[in-house]
Formats: sequence, structure tokens, C-alpha cells
Amino acid sequence: MRKEERRVRMMICVAGLAMLVLAASTSAADLPEKFDPARDAARDVATAVSLARAEGKRVIVDVGGEWCPWCHTLDRFVATHAAVGTRARAHYVWVKVNVSKANRNDSLLARWPRIAGYPHLFVLDASGRLLHSQDTGLLEAGDSYDEARMVAFLDRWSHD
Repeated sequence: MRKEERRVRMMICVAGLAMLVLAASTSAADLPEKFDPARDAARDVATAVSLARAEGKRVIVDVGGEWCPWCHTLDRFVATHAAVGTRARAHYVWVKVNVSKANRNDSLLARWPRIAGYPHLFVLDASGRLLHSQDTGLLEAGDSYDEARMVAFLDRWSHD
């Protein structure tokens, strides 16, 4: 093996090791449970992407606010519908990004398509590339969400 090839392989190994160390030092507990205007949303999304890469998952960026009744409805729906919650935990790292008068997170959200309403879900791959922009209004049924539509959405974007 040539010296240059060994050097490239060594750099790849070091980069892989660095990713493992970073993933081991971060966890889903490092991500917000609520929409918090004091959080660094760009850092939270970067943490979610790192976790997704390490765990072989994708990322759901949940954009909304504590002021948003439908955001709370979505949280309750995911928590109380096993088919939805199981898929979300198995295939995604879920990260909340606040939008409010206190912090609109404009610079982060400018990366992705414009949002018409809240909550709004962006699906990212494990490298942070946008795969899908989901208007959650299309997943609603009455005063909650439709389980079949939510499961279809999660299944559709959980893999290539």
C-alpha cells in the first residue's frame, strides 16, 4: 500500500472515531422536550443529525411553539398512539424548534421551504439534507390527527 493510501485510510479512521465519540457524548436527552425560545435551534438540529447518523435514523424537525394548541395535540397524539410513537422512536430523531415572538429562528428556518402553519415537520436524512416538508394539516382528522395518515407519512420517509 502506498504512503498516500495509508494516510487517507488513517484520516478516514480518525474521522469515523471522532463521529463515534461525538455520538457517544450526545443523546436524545440533549434535545428539547418543549418548544423553548432560549434554545440554540441550529445546535439542536446539528445534535439531532449527529444522533441520526450514529443510530441509522432520520430526523424530524418539529417546528412550532408552546403557544400552539395543535403542537400540543401532536405531542399527545404521538405519545398515545403506539403505532405512531413506535415508528417515530424507531426511525427518527425528533427535535423541536421554537417559533414565537421571543425567537423566530429565522436563520435556521431560512434553509427550508416556507411554512404555512404550525406545527410543521421537516424530514432530514442523516447528513442533514432536507427530504420532505410536511404540512401537518394534511395529517389531521377532526380535532386530532389521523393515525393511518401519520403512519403512512412516517413509513414513507423512514428509509430510502
